[in-house]
Amino acid sequence: MERTGYEPGTPCWVDLVTTDVEGASRFYGGLFGWEAVDQGAEFGGYRMCRLGERQVAGIGPAMEPGVPPNWTTYVSVADADVATKAVTAAGGRVIVEPMDIPSSGRMALFADTGGAAFGVWEPRGFAGAELVNEPGALCWNELATRHPDAAGAFYQAVFGWQAAKQPDYSVWHLGEREIGGMLTLDANWPAETPEHWMVYFAVADADAIGARAGELGGRTLVPPTDTPVGRFTVLADPQGASFSVIALAAA
Repeated sequence: MERTGYEPGTPCWVDLVTTDVEGASRFYGGLFGWEAVDQGAEFGGYRMCRLGERQVAGIGPAMEPGVPPNWTTYVSVADADVATKAVTAAGGRVIVEPMDIPSSGRMALFADTGGAAFGVWEPRGFAGAELVNEPGALCWNELATRHPDAAGAFYQAVFGWQAAKQPDYSVWHLGEREIGGMLTLDANWPAETPEHWMVYFAVADADAIGARAGELGGRTLVPPTDTPVGRFTVLADPQGASFSVIALAAA
């Protein structure tokens, strides 16, 4: 599905911070068919990944040394500075202060009350992912947390989300729309697993993509598993960033 805009409070973009931009570009190009286009020195080596003619994700180097490779979820906002105040008022932490991205928008990075990192995006020419819910494109964003009640209160205060709770999973709602999920990290999860946001990309065949990831130097972290919404697997790229793919069940 093509997108030209996002209502404030909706996840709108994902990008990868990595120690090897060129290597990551080759991996995701081989996995999803992305073309990673360098945006030039003005953008610090950041690459926009295109699937056909649509921009679907970003890949870039870390802004500070020592940051491990990771995928970041960005939420669309009307005003990044106002969102920053809301985050700190709700008990979150600012990682990167609001900054302008030339001809595109204004962004900031935060950690929520459990330490999970996420970003906000104030569009000023670029709204976010131009294709979603199709093979090779973003289809879901999921918070993994040990403190679902605290996380629910935090994201409600910042974005107005409501968490529809189930025993070990909740679905975030913005008004009547489902816009993401929340997984509870219970005692079955390793104690060293940090709270984090997971990105999901749609694929036609989760098993085939998992096998292809291995051929390209990646690893399988969670083997292909059936769920009511589709068959998914959790993977890691050659630099260690984790992400998920899912073959969505027919509606």
